[in-house]
Formats: sequence, structure tokens, C-alpha cells
Amino acid sequence: MTTLLLFFLLPMVVTEGRVRRSVLDDGLGLTPPMGWNSWNHFQCNIDEKTIRETADALVKTGFANLGYRYVNIDDCWAELNRDSQGNLVPKKSTFPSGIKALADYVHGKGLKLGIYSDAGTQTCSKTMPGSLGHEEQDAKTFAAWGIDYLKYDNCNDQGIKPSERYTKMSTALKNCGRPIFFSLCEWGVDNPATWASTLGHSWRTTEDIFDTWDRMISRADQNDRWASYAKPGGWNDPDMLEVGNGGMTTEEYRSHFSIWALVKAPLLIGCDVRSITNEALEILSNQEVIAVNQGKSLMNAIIPFAISNWLHSNLKVWAGVLSGSRVAVVLWNRGSSDATITAKWPDIGIPSPWAIVKARDLWAHADIGFLKGEITATVDSHACKMYILTPQ
Repeated sequence: MTTLLLFFLLPMVVTEGRVRRSVLDDGLGLTPPMGWNSWNHFQCNIDEKTIRETADALVKTGFANLGYRYVNIDDCWAELNRDSQGNLVPKKSTFPSGIKALADYVHGKGLKLGIYSDAGTQTCSKTMPGSLGHEEQDAKTFAAWGIDYLKYDNCNDQGIKPSERYTKMSTALKNCGRPIFFSLCEWGVDNPATWASTLGHSWRTTEDIFDTWDRMISRADQNDRWASYAKPGGWNDPDMLEVGNGGMTTEEYRSHFSIWALVKAPLLIGCDVRSITNEALEILSNQEVIAVNQGKSLMNAIIPFAISNWLHSNLKVWAGVLSGSRVAVVLWNRGSSDATITAKWPDIGIPSPWAIVKARDLWAHADIGFLKGEITATVDSHACKMYILTPQ
């Protein structure tokens, strides 16, 4: 099979990455964040009852024990105008108890509460104020409420460069007196992977995801070019998970989750976990796939290789080298019919073509034996196979 390697050799990428990035040293985001966010399913139709019930559901389903700890409120939670002192005000009709009481409830479940603001004059919905010009005040407000995570969007920016606007909020959060995970959401417009690691703990590398196959794979491809910039404390973010929202098939969702896990993306559930389907629950609860996302990797980062067949561009091999010389590999069929996909050892980070590896199928939860030189599988349309390869 003729292949195209879309990254340089692994040691070169890691060495280059060491030089060009510096991350925050505050103990946050040592692994990609896991949790839930309201936007993909609810958009602006949120209230404190939904957030409380979601926290309950994360515990009841077992998601919390798997690491899904952040309960993140997205846009539309505040009144249109600030109060007379310039403070953000929770929307009385939907959050009558206030955000502090909600944070106390979520913390009581052993979880963390996240909130949303914008590096502009208004948020993207234009139903509440942004934090531009109020960074220090809002950061102190979030800290006083007990907020643990801030998603910071990029609408209504008044023409000010993202690097300037996000720097101000980063500084405000550092000085607010509470550790708050800072998620920069400027949609990758200014290549934040190249500069955001000193400001925040994750940065959006793409525009918004939608619950469609084509949109999902395009976000994956856009994110992939920045793979070498991810490391503990700072992660590339191709946007939240759509698993369980109904727009894709089970196989497509399994591919979605496999790729997000492989590239060390934040795993933020985007469906209604109170009524989650058994199929979505099974996908999002796969502990072996989650372990790829959360476990240690070579040089503390996973450097994915993206390989495609020149003649069959919809057949993909994505792989990354993990700790212990293990390799996580996804054979991904983005075509319209079943296909056989092969990954050869030197192409996926196993130096010797004669090496023998023990292969484990992460979706079948089964060892498939010992392989030499390559791994081959027939993969259904829009499906994937995901393996851990352990050299013997």
C-alpha cells in the first residue's frame, strides 16, 4: 500500500514541540478535561433544574466515576444587562437560585461547575454581556461563585486581536484566587496552538462542530495539523462531542469518540445524559478508549500520525505512540462501502518492520493475538477499528 505520512518523523516533532511551546504550571489540565457541556443539545434552552439533573445523571450513569467531572453551562445563563456595579447577573427566570447555589450543589456531587463568557462586548447569542473590559471583575465573580472552568468565546470582539483579548482574561483568572480551567474558544482563527499554551489549558483549533458525519470529520482533520502542540496542561480542542444527539449512526459516533480520544481532545459530552440511549452510553463509557485519552503518552504527549492511501483517500490510519512503546491505532473507513485497511509498523511509530506485537481490540474488548509487520482489518463504511499494539 502506498501511504502518505502527514507528519514528520516522531522524534523531530517532539523535539520541535519542546522548543516552541510553554504551558501553564498551575496543576490544571494535566490530562484532557472530561465532562459535559450544555450547548450541543440545549443551546439557549437551559435552566438550573437541567443543570442539577445533569449532575445527578452523571453520577447515576457512572460517568462521574469514569472521569466526566465538569458540568459546564454554556451561553444564555445571564441577564442581558449587568447590575449597577457592573456585575454579571444570573438570569432570574432560569437561574433564580443563583450560580453560587448551583456550584454548591454540583460540588456536593463530587463534580465541578463550568461557566461561559465571551471575549467581546456580548456573547454569541447576544442575550448576555461579554467580558471585554470587565475581565478582572468577572474573574473575581466566577471565583466567588465557585466556578472551576471557563469557556471563553470569540463573538463581538470590536476588532481587537484574540491574543490581546484572551491575555487579559488569562491574567485575571491567574489573579482571581481560585484555580479555574481556562478554555479558549476563538475557533482557531489566529492559530492559538502556536501561542495559547501560556494563557490557557485548552484552545479551540476549529470552528463549531455539528451533529453530522461530514462536519465531524472536517473538525478532526482541521485539528490534526496541530497535534504536536498538545501536552499536559494544554490541549487542542476540536469542539465538543455529539455522541447521542441523533444526527449520526452508532458506527459514526464510535468513530467520532475514537478519534477524539486518540488525539487527546477534551471529552465533553454534548447530549442529554438524563435520557441517554444505551448505544451512546456504551460508547462514552468505553474505559479502554478513555484510557488512551487520559493515559500517559510518549514524551507526555501523543503525536498522531495520519496516513491515507493515495488511491483510496477515504481509508485512513490514525495512530499515536503511548507510554511503554505501545501504539494506539485507528483504522478509519470514511468511504461509502466496506474496505480493507492495513497499517504497517514503520508508518505508525513501531520502528522495526519485523517486530511482533500483541494486539488488543478496544471496541471488542478482546486480545486478537500476536502480529508481525502490519495490522489489517475489514472495516464497515463510516466505521473504525481501534487497537492498542504492545511490542513483545
